Amino acid sequence: MKNWKARINHQIRVSELRVIGPKGENLGILPLSDALKRSEEFGLDLIEISPNANPPIAKIADFGKHQYEENKKQKQAKVKSKSVEVKNIQIKIGTGEHDLELKAKKAGEWLSEGNRVKIDLFLPGRTKYLEQNFLRDRLDRILKLLPIEYKIAEPAKKSPKGMTIVLEKK
Repeated sequence: MKNWKARINHQIRVSELRVIGPKGENLGILPLSDALKRSEEFGLDLIEISPNANPPIAKIADFGKHQYEENKKQKQAKVKSKSVEVKNIQIKIGTGEHDLELKAKKAGEWLSEGNRVKIDLFLPGRTKYLEQNFLRDRLDRILKLLPIEYKIAEPAKKSPKGMTIVLEKK
């Protein structure tokens, strides 16, 4: 949280500030001493809100209320951000057509929610050494059944379980 780093009143160490009044009005560029006097007239704090601007920007406001509003903004931003999950589906060479349809439907739901879908073609024992084209055809069976537009995030490649492909929403 950056709020506790905000400098207030006599912690501010610049000679001039662009000052914003308590109602959001621009009071102009003032020397630090004048800005502090103005904030005392209002009975509020002088809070440096943009120290890197030229000249730095300060606002006359109640520091506690300012902190509360900043925390509220951060929480709102956190709620709006959504993490993308990678959902897994495992199929085998002999997985039946109906089972593939069910798994493709579920994968379509996950893709429409914005998640990535990792499809593992599980290859036990000797099946790991089958021809690559045959294995890709097995993966393509489920890709053709997907009900939603997708793009391949990571192309089909060998993995410890067999063969893996990662999809995401277009």
